[in-house]
Amino acid sequence: MNIGEIIQKGGIAIYPLLALSILALGTIIERVWFWSRVLLQEKETVRRILDTASQNWQVARDVAEDNKKQPIGRFFLSALQLVDPDPEMLRLAMESAAEEELSTMRRGDKILEAVIALAPLLGLLGTVLGLISSLLSIRVADIGSGSTQGVTLGIGEALISTAAGLIVAITSLSFYRLFQAFLFGQVRVFRRAGSALELIFRQDHLAIHPFNSGLNLIPDTKSTPEPEQNLPS
Repeated sequence: MNIGEIIQKGGIAIYPLLALSILALGTIIERVWFWSRVLLQEKETVRRILDTASQNWQVARDVAEDNKKQPIGRFFLSALQLVDPDPEMLRLAMESAAEEELSTMRRGDKILEAVIALAPLLGLLGTVLGLISSLLSIRVADIGSGSTQGVTLGIGEALISTAAGLIVAITSLSFYRLFQAFLFGQVRVFRRAGSALELIFRQDHLAIHPFNSGLNLIPDTKSTPEPEQNLPS
């Protein structure tokens, strides 16, 4: 049975299922292309930016600028482009950038979620409508005779929409779970990369401002009470 026969025998529900399958296929292809570029280039970009930041902060900003088409490049650039930041400002900038990039990486998830939910229901609806049509064509006088063989064939064809709905839903669910695994991996990548950049910045910041570490190393002599002296009477 080819695709044309499936569409012809699947009933009215096969047409929305076909539209959902095209929508899901387009989303899957776009997301596969996106994640392939991210995962292939990300590791090298992180290494280059961190190695450069440990030597020259300004040059590292230029490297991040050159890689701003990648999510990890924009993540680093949000911190490296700050003017004279403190460690807290640097951390807040990276947290905000990571949240924005992760939100962008979820693009297409809502479409796949809708397809996963609707495809089996549409398939079941097509089967129910096909069964109703087949059963309404049966007359009581024809039960047990050869004229009911066409009804059996109609019931088998009615199940085509259920099978099509399940195939679309299962395929969409498989890729949806794969993309979710990639997304969770990116959370760990952003956390490790951000911690490494913050550590480099704190070391440089402490070397430039050694007395801003939060520790009072010089005792306050004015607040220390002087010992009482016993004067001769």
